[in-house]
Amino acid sequence: MIFTRDSYINQLIQKKQNGMIKIVTGLRRCGKSFLLFKLFYEKLISDGTPDSHIIKIPLDDLEYSEFREKISLYKFIKSKITDNKQYYCLLDEIQLVEGFEEVLNSLLHIQNLDVYVTGSNSRFLVKDVITEFRGRGDEIRLYPLSFKEFFESRKDEFISAWTDYYTYGGLPLVATMKNHKEKSDYLSNLFAKVYLTDVIDRYKIRNKGEFEELLDVIASSIGSLTNPRKIENTFKSKEKSTITNKTITSYLNYLEDAFLIQPSERFDIKGRKYIGANKKYYFTDTGLRNARLNFRQIEETHIMENVIYNELKIRGFNVDVGIIEFNSKDKNGKTIKTQLECDFVANRGNEKIYIQSALDLASEKKKAQEENSLLRINDSFKKIIIQKEKIIPHYDDNGIYITCLEDFLTGDEI
Repeated sequence: MIFTRDSYINQLIQKKQNGMIKIVTGLRRCGKSFLLFKLFYEKLISDGTPDSHIIKIPLDDLEYSEFREKISLYKFIKSKITDNKQYYCLLDEIQLVEGFEEVLNSLLHIQNLDVYVTGSNSRFLVKDVITEFRGRGDEIRLYPLSFKEFFESRKDEFISAWTDYYTYGGLPLVATMKNHKEKSDYLSNLFAKVYLTDVIDRYKIRNKGEFEELLDVIASSIGSLTNPRKIENTFKSKEKSTITNKTITSYLNYLEDAFLIQPSERFDIKGRKYIGANKKYYFTDTGLRNARLNFRQIEETHIMENVIYNELKIRGFNVDVGIIEFNSKDKNGKTIKTQLECDFVANRGNEKIYIQSALDLASEKKKAQEENSLLRINDSFKKIIIQKEKIIPHYDDNGIYITCLEDFLTGDEI
């Protein structure tokens, strides 16, 4: 089964010959190598680039092990450039080269060479590798399969595909597997033997049990506001723990750098500013999240929110948690400050969209509850409720756009 990843190919095409190193980043096993060495390579060929002008070096292949030495790699690439026509260099697992920064910086000086790299494991697993090439590196962030990519490869109905997707996630290899045991075993082993090992080894984490416990806390509380101090108190309430909020902050940063989790910060919509230390954390792949919890805690409400968050990120939005503060009266008539939450404030360029995720709007009370925060936002940007049940998208009497999960996930835009 081939997933064409068209949106990412289009990004690579748009960035061709822009004078920067194209760096494909993302969660391990989400298809970075396949994107570059199979899909993009074939695109270059179909667009008329001669094979002799595409330099492909998979550095994790034993056949190319001699090029893990930086001088040998640089000289080999230079030797392949024999005329003034355009060349493309595709380097996979570049972190295997000690001093790869020097190689890439040197390659930038070759006028007719366009360079693309992927990397994982060790230091190249982290997102801040881009800072090594500040102003000269151009990131293409690759995510697991979106629901639309996943759904288009299947022949069943939406509900069946949705259940499979929110349970096992969108890693391409998992999407080709047939049964629960095969999928769950793969995801559990991948989490334990690849992701955890990479992070623990890179940062030399000594208390592995504590680190894994933090993972469980985050996995169990997707869609809930939290902060390092609150997590520290959770640890102390369970057992005698010496973990500090500083250590917890570091652990959370490690998980973000490994692309396992993504944060959503609180944004005061009325005051137009970020507030407080509280954040929500979402897993980049829900299958990995569920595997971490041994598939015991699959609450569709929270996972649906996680999937919507991921879809917004895939579509290029920055996503925050909206906070709406207003004055109200308590039962004694005293004025008090009240806060409501908007699940997502999504920004992309000059676009802004407010979104509520609702598993159902089965009653007027439930609908009113979901609309309450949106109706208190006093601007003209679009306000949307996404519900699971299949409906015809429409605006209600309050001007709120109500659509269904299927249309949101399978459409190109909101």
